Amino acid sequence: MKSTDLARRDREIRKARKREMVLERKSQREGRSAGDYINLLSERLFYDSERIYNIEQSEDILMLLEEMKEDLPDRQWANVIRKAVKRTKVKQKDTAIEQLASMGGIDINP
Repeated sequence: MKSTDLARRDREIRKARKREMVLERKSQREGRSAGDYINLLSERLFYDSERIYNIEQSEDILMLLEEMKEDLPDRQWANVIRKAVKRTKVKQKDTAIEQLASMGGIDINP
């Protein structure tokens, strides 16, 4: 076989693997409820008793918020954020809720 044929086959194999990974990730995500997102979000937050530190610089949190917006109805978004922050038991809850909502483009005041 020519090197171009080998390269083409290699690209096709990589594309097929990537499609499988994307489909697997989507199938895992479909069953998530609001409670699952609350747990996942609170697990990704880095905090002490005063405040949450990693809201602005965490790409993981942003990706989770985007997934949540795809999977859950609009009316549940603010509740998920509030309950995840409440679970951390930090003193500066309002600031953290506002930061997370603005990061995800979510209106927390209905």
